[in-house]
Amino acid sequence: MILSGRSRYSLGAMIFHWLIAIAVIVNWRLVENAHHVAKADHDWWMNNHKALGITILALTLLRVAWRLAHPAPPLHSSYAAWERMLARSLHVVFYILLIALPLGGWLATSFYGQGVNMWGLFTLPALPVGHNPGMGKEIFDVHGTVANIMLWLIGLHILGALKHTFWDKDGTLYRMLPFGGLKG
Repeated sequence: MILSGRSRYSLGAMIFHWLIAIAVIVNWRLVENAHHVAKADHDWWMNNHKALGITILALTLLRVAWRLAHPAPPLHSSYAAWERMLARSLHVVFYILLIALPLGGWLATSFYGQGVNMWGLFTLPALPVGHNPGMGKEIFDVHGTVANIMLWLIGLHILGALKHTFWDKDGTLYRMLPFGGLKG
């Protein structure tokens, strides 16, 4: 199968997809490292985790705007109805989580009376929620649980792309790459 331009995502969508994917993986590693370092180093890892989270939020909002102006290409005609529903649902859930997780982290941080230092360039102020570390901890706990669920969903997304590309040989992975495609 040779993919046409219309069966691929736009170059902008590809750039947003891969930037956000890499940022999510790096952010996951930042927070994992923060849990395994000395207390003196913990803040550095967490400050970078928070700044990258807000960066992911901004990239996601730009991605949503891009998506509204540049619709996704149609799914391959060989997809079963359940595969179409799962693919569309998973993408919607990703958008929701990519917005909700950073906002939740910012909200939880705000309950501690702290803003988010954005790479030393500026600080996003704490949201006006008052000082309530107990509520902040509860939100951070939910934030961590939802982030773990997102990691499982990312695994499902990757498995689906690999299944369609190498088992079904329908070129799914190449829809999000500016090169390649299966010939046949």
